[in-house]
Amino acid sequence: MDIAVILMRCRNGDPLAWEALVRQYQSRIYGIAFHYLANAEDARDLAQEIFVRVYQNLGACTDVDAFLPWMIRIARNAAIDHLRRRKARAHDRRVALDQVADLADQRPSPEEASMAGSRKRLIHRALQELSELNREIILLKEIHGLQLDEIASLLDIPLGTAKSRSNRARIELARKVMALSSE
Repeated sequence: MDIAVILMRCRNGDPLAWEALVRQYQSRIYGIAFHYLANAEDARDLAQEIFVRVYQNLGACTDVDAFLPWMIRIARNAAIDHLRRRKARAHDRRVALDQVADLADQRPSPEEASMAGSRKRLIHRALQELSELNREIILLKEIHGLQLDEIASLLDIPLGTAKSRSNRARIELARKVMALSSE
């Protein structure tokens, strides 16, 4: 079903349309939450909170083309708010690398699964070693597919700055991957 139709029906109170919208975007929202929080349980809880915020503010997003960036902005802000609250409580909740690698995947053979799992763990380790800004740029651009102009708007920075930060983030990620793979 077309997202414009789903949004219109959601705004008119159609619970089936809301369910379709949640199903369509739940893995993306969970992914955003997980990348910020690095904890599966917290990410699930936050994803629910994010969808509540989206539902409460559906009327604020009238442009169908801007819906996905708008929803990602809500998810990002909710994750940052959650991290701030967590930091205020000041306890350390590091996640074991094994928890990060337990993402569901559909792979054809055990050998391919093992190789892909190793690559995935390497990328996750490299992402964790990036600066917070560079990790966020990679997350928004490469993982969630936002365009640089959308990222610039989301982060409230000039487009040229978004371009240069994106380039530096990719270079830093490549260097981290190379360093980790040679260990």
